[in-house]
Amino acid sequence: MTKNRPVVLVTGASSGIGRATAFALVEAGFDVVGTSRDTSRVTPLDGVTFLDLDVASDKSVTAAVQQVVDRFGRIDVLVNNAGIGLTGAAEENSVAQAQGVFDINVFGVMRTVKEVLPHMRARGSGRIINLSSIFGLIPAPYLAVYAASKHAVEGYSESLDHEVREHGVRVLLVEPGGTNTGFEANSTQPDTPLQVYEKQRRIADQVIATAVRDGDAPATVAKAIVAAATDRNPKLRYTTGPLAGRISTLRRIVPSRIFYTQIRKYNRLAG
Repeated sequence: MTKNRPVVLVTGASSGIGRATAFALVEAGFDVVGTSRDTSRVTPLDGVTFLDLDVASDKSVTAAVQQVVDRFGRIDVLVNNAGIGLTGAAEENSVAQAQGVFDINVFGVMRTVKEVLPHMRARGSGRIINLSSIFGLIPAPYLAVYAASKHAVEGYSESLDHEVREHGVRVLLVEPGGTNTGFEANSTQPDTPLQVYEKQRRIADQVIATAVRDGDAPATVAKAIVAAATDRNPKLRYTTGPLAGRISTLRRIVPSRIFYTQIRKYNRLAG
């Protein structure tokens, strides 16, 4: 720990994008605190202090944030990376499954923000970087609940950014496209599968698997997160990788009819 080094808290830092981000932020000169639900299973990473944190637990979030403040005296940047996926047609996902996804992907973000924001406001500076997805901007057939959670993160983050700017705090979004991580393997399967969706669900699973396999390296996303953390005049949104950038642009400029035709074609949907 060095007194003049900025301090960053990264949730879900045990693997994938979170681990790559923790490493990149160390390289960028930050004191990095990474979190995992079970740090006893985490491979150590030079320069990163790991803490146990379950973003679905109010008590756990409060305790972890207090540990960081007690040890480092401040939190300059919060990276909300922890998240889970859920596949299947929307009708195949129970409400309980959807609540589980939102409890981590959406309410997990809100929990950490509510704990960290008062410290940032008191200091008159800080950045909160929330991991969204390109699926926070576009439809995601057979990932409807996941897409809904990321759309929620987008709306929450953009609204919050307007509220806290006058207090020296910015809220920024990083929007990865397909990323070569364990997303597919770690996504929950539908708990009420229906025969009527089985064929198309299998196709959707193949599309997702290909997007993950051919996706950007986690380091590409980490680079965007470092930019969001350090840019003198940060952007509200940082898309990562060429595909995500193209999709974001097309969503804004292409007529809806043409855009949705391409969505259906990409997802190999009939009609």
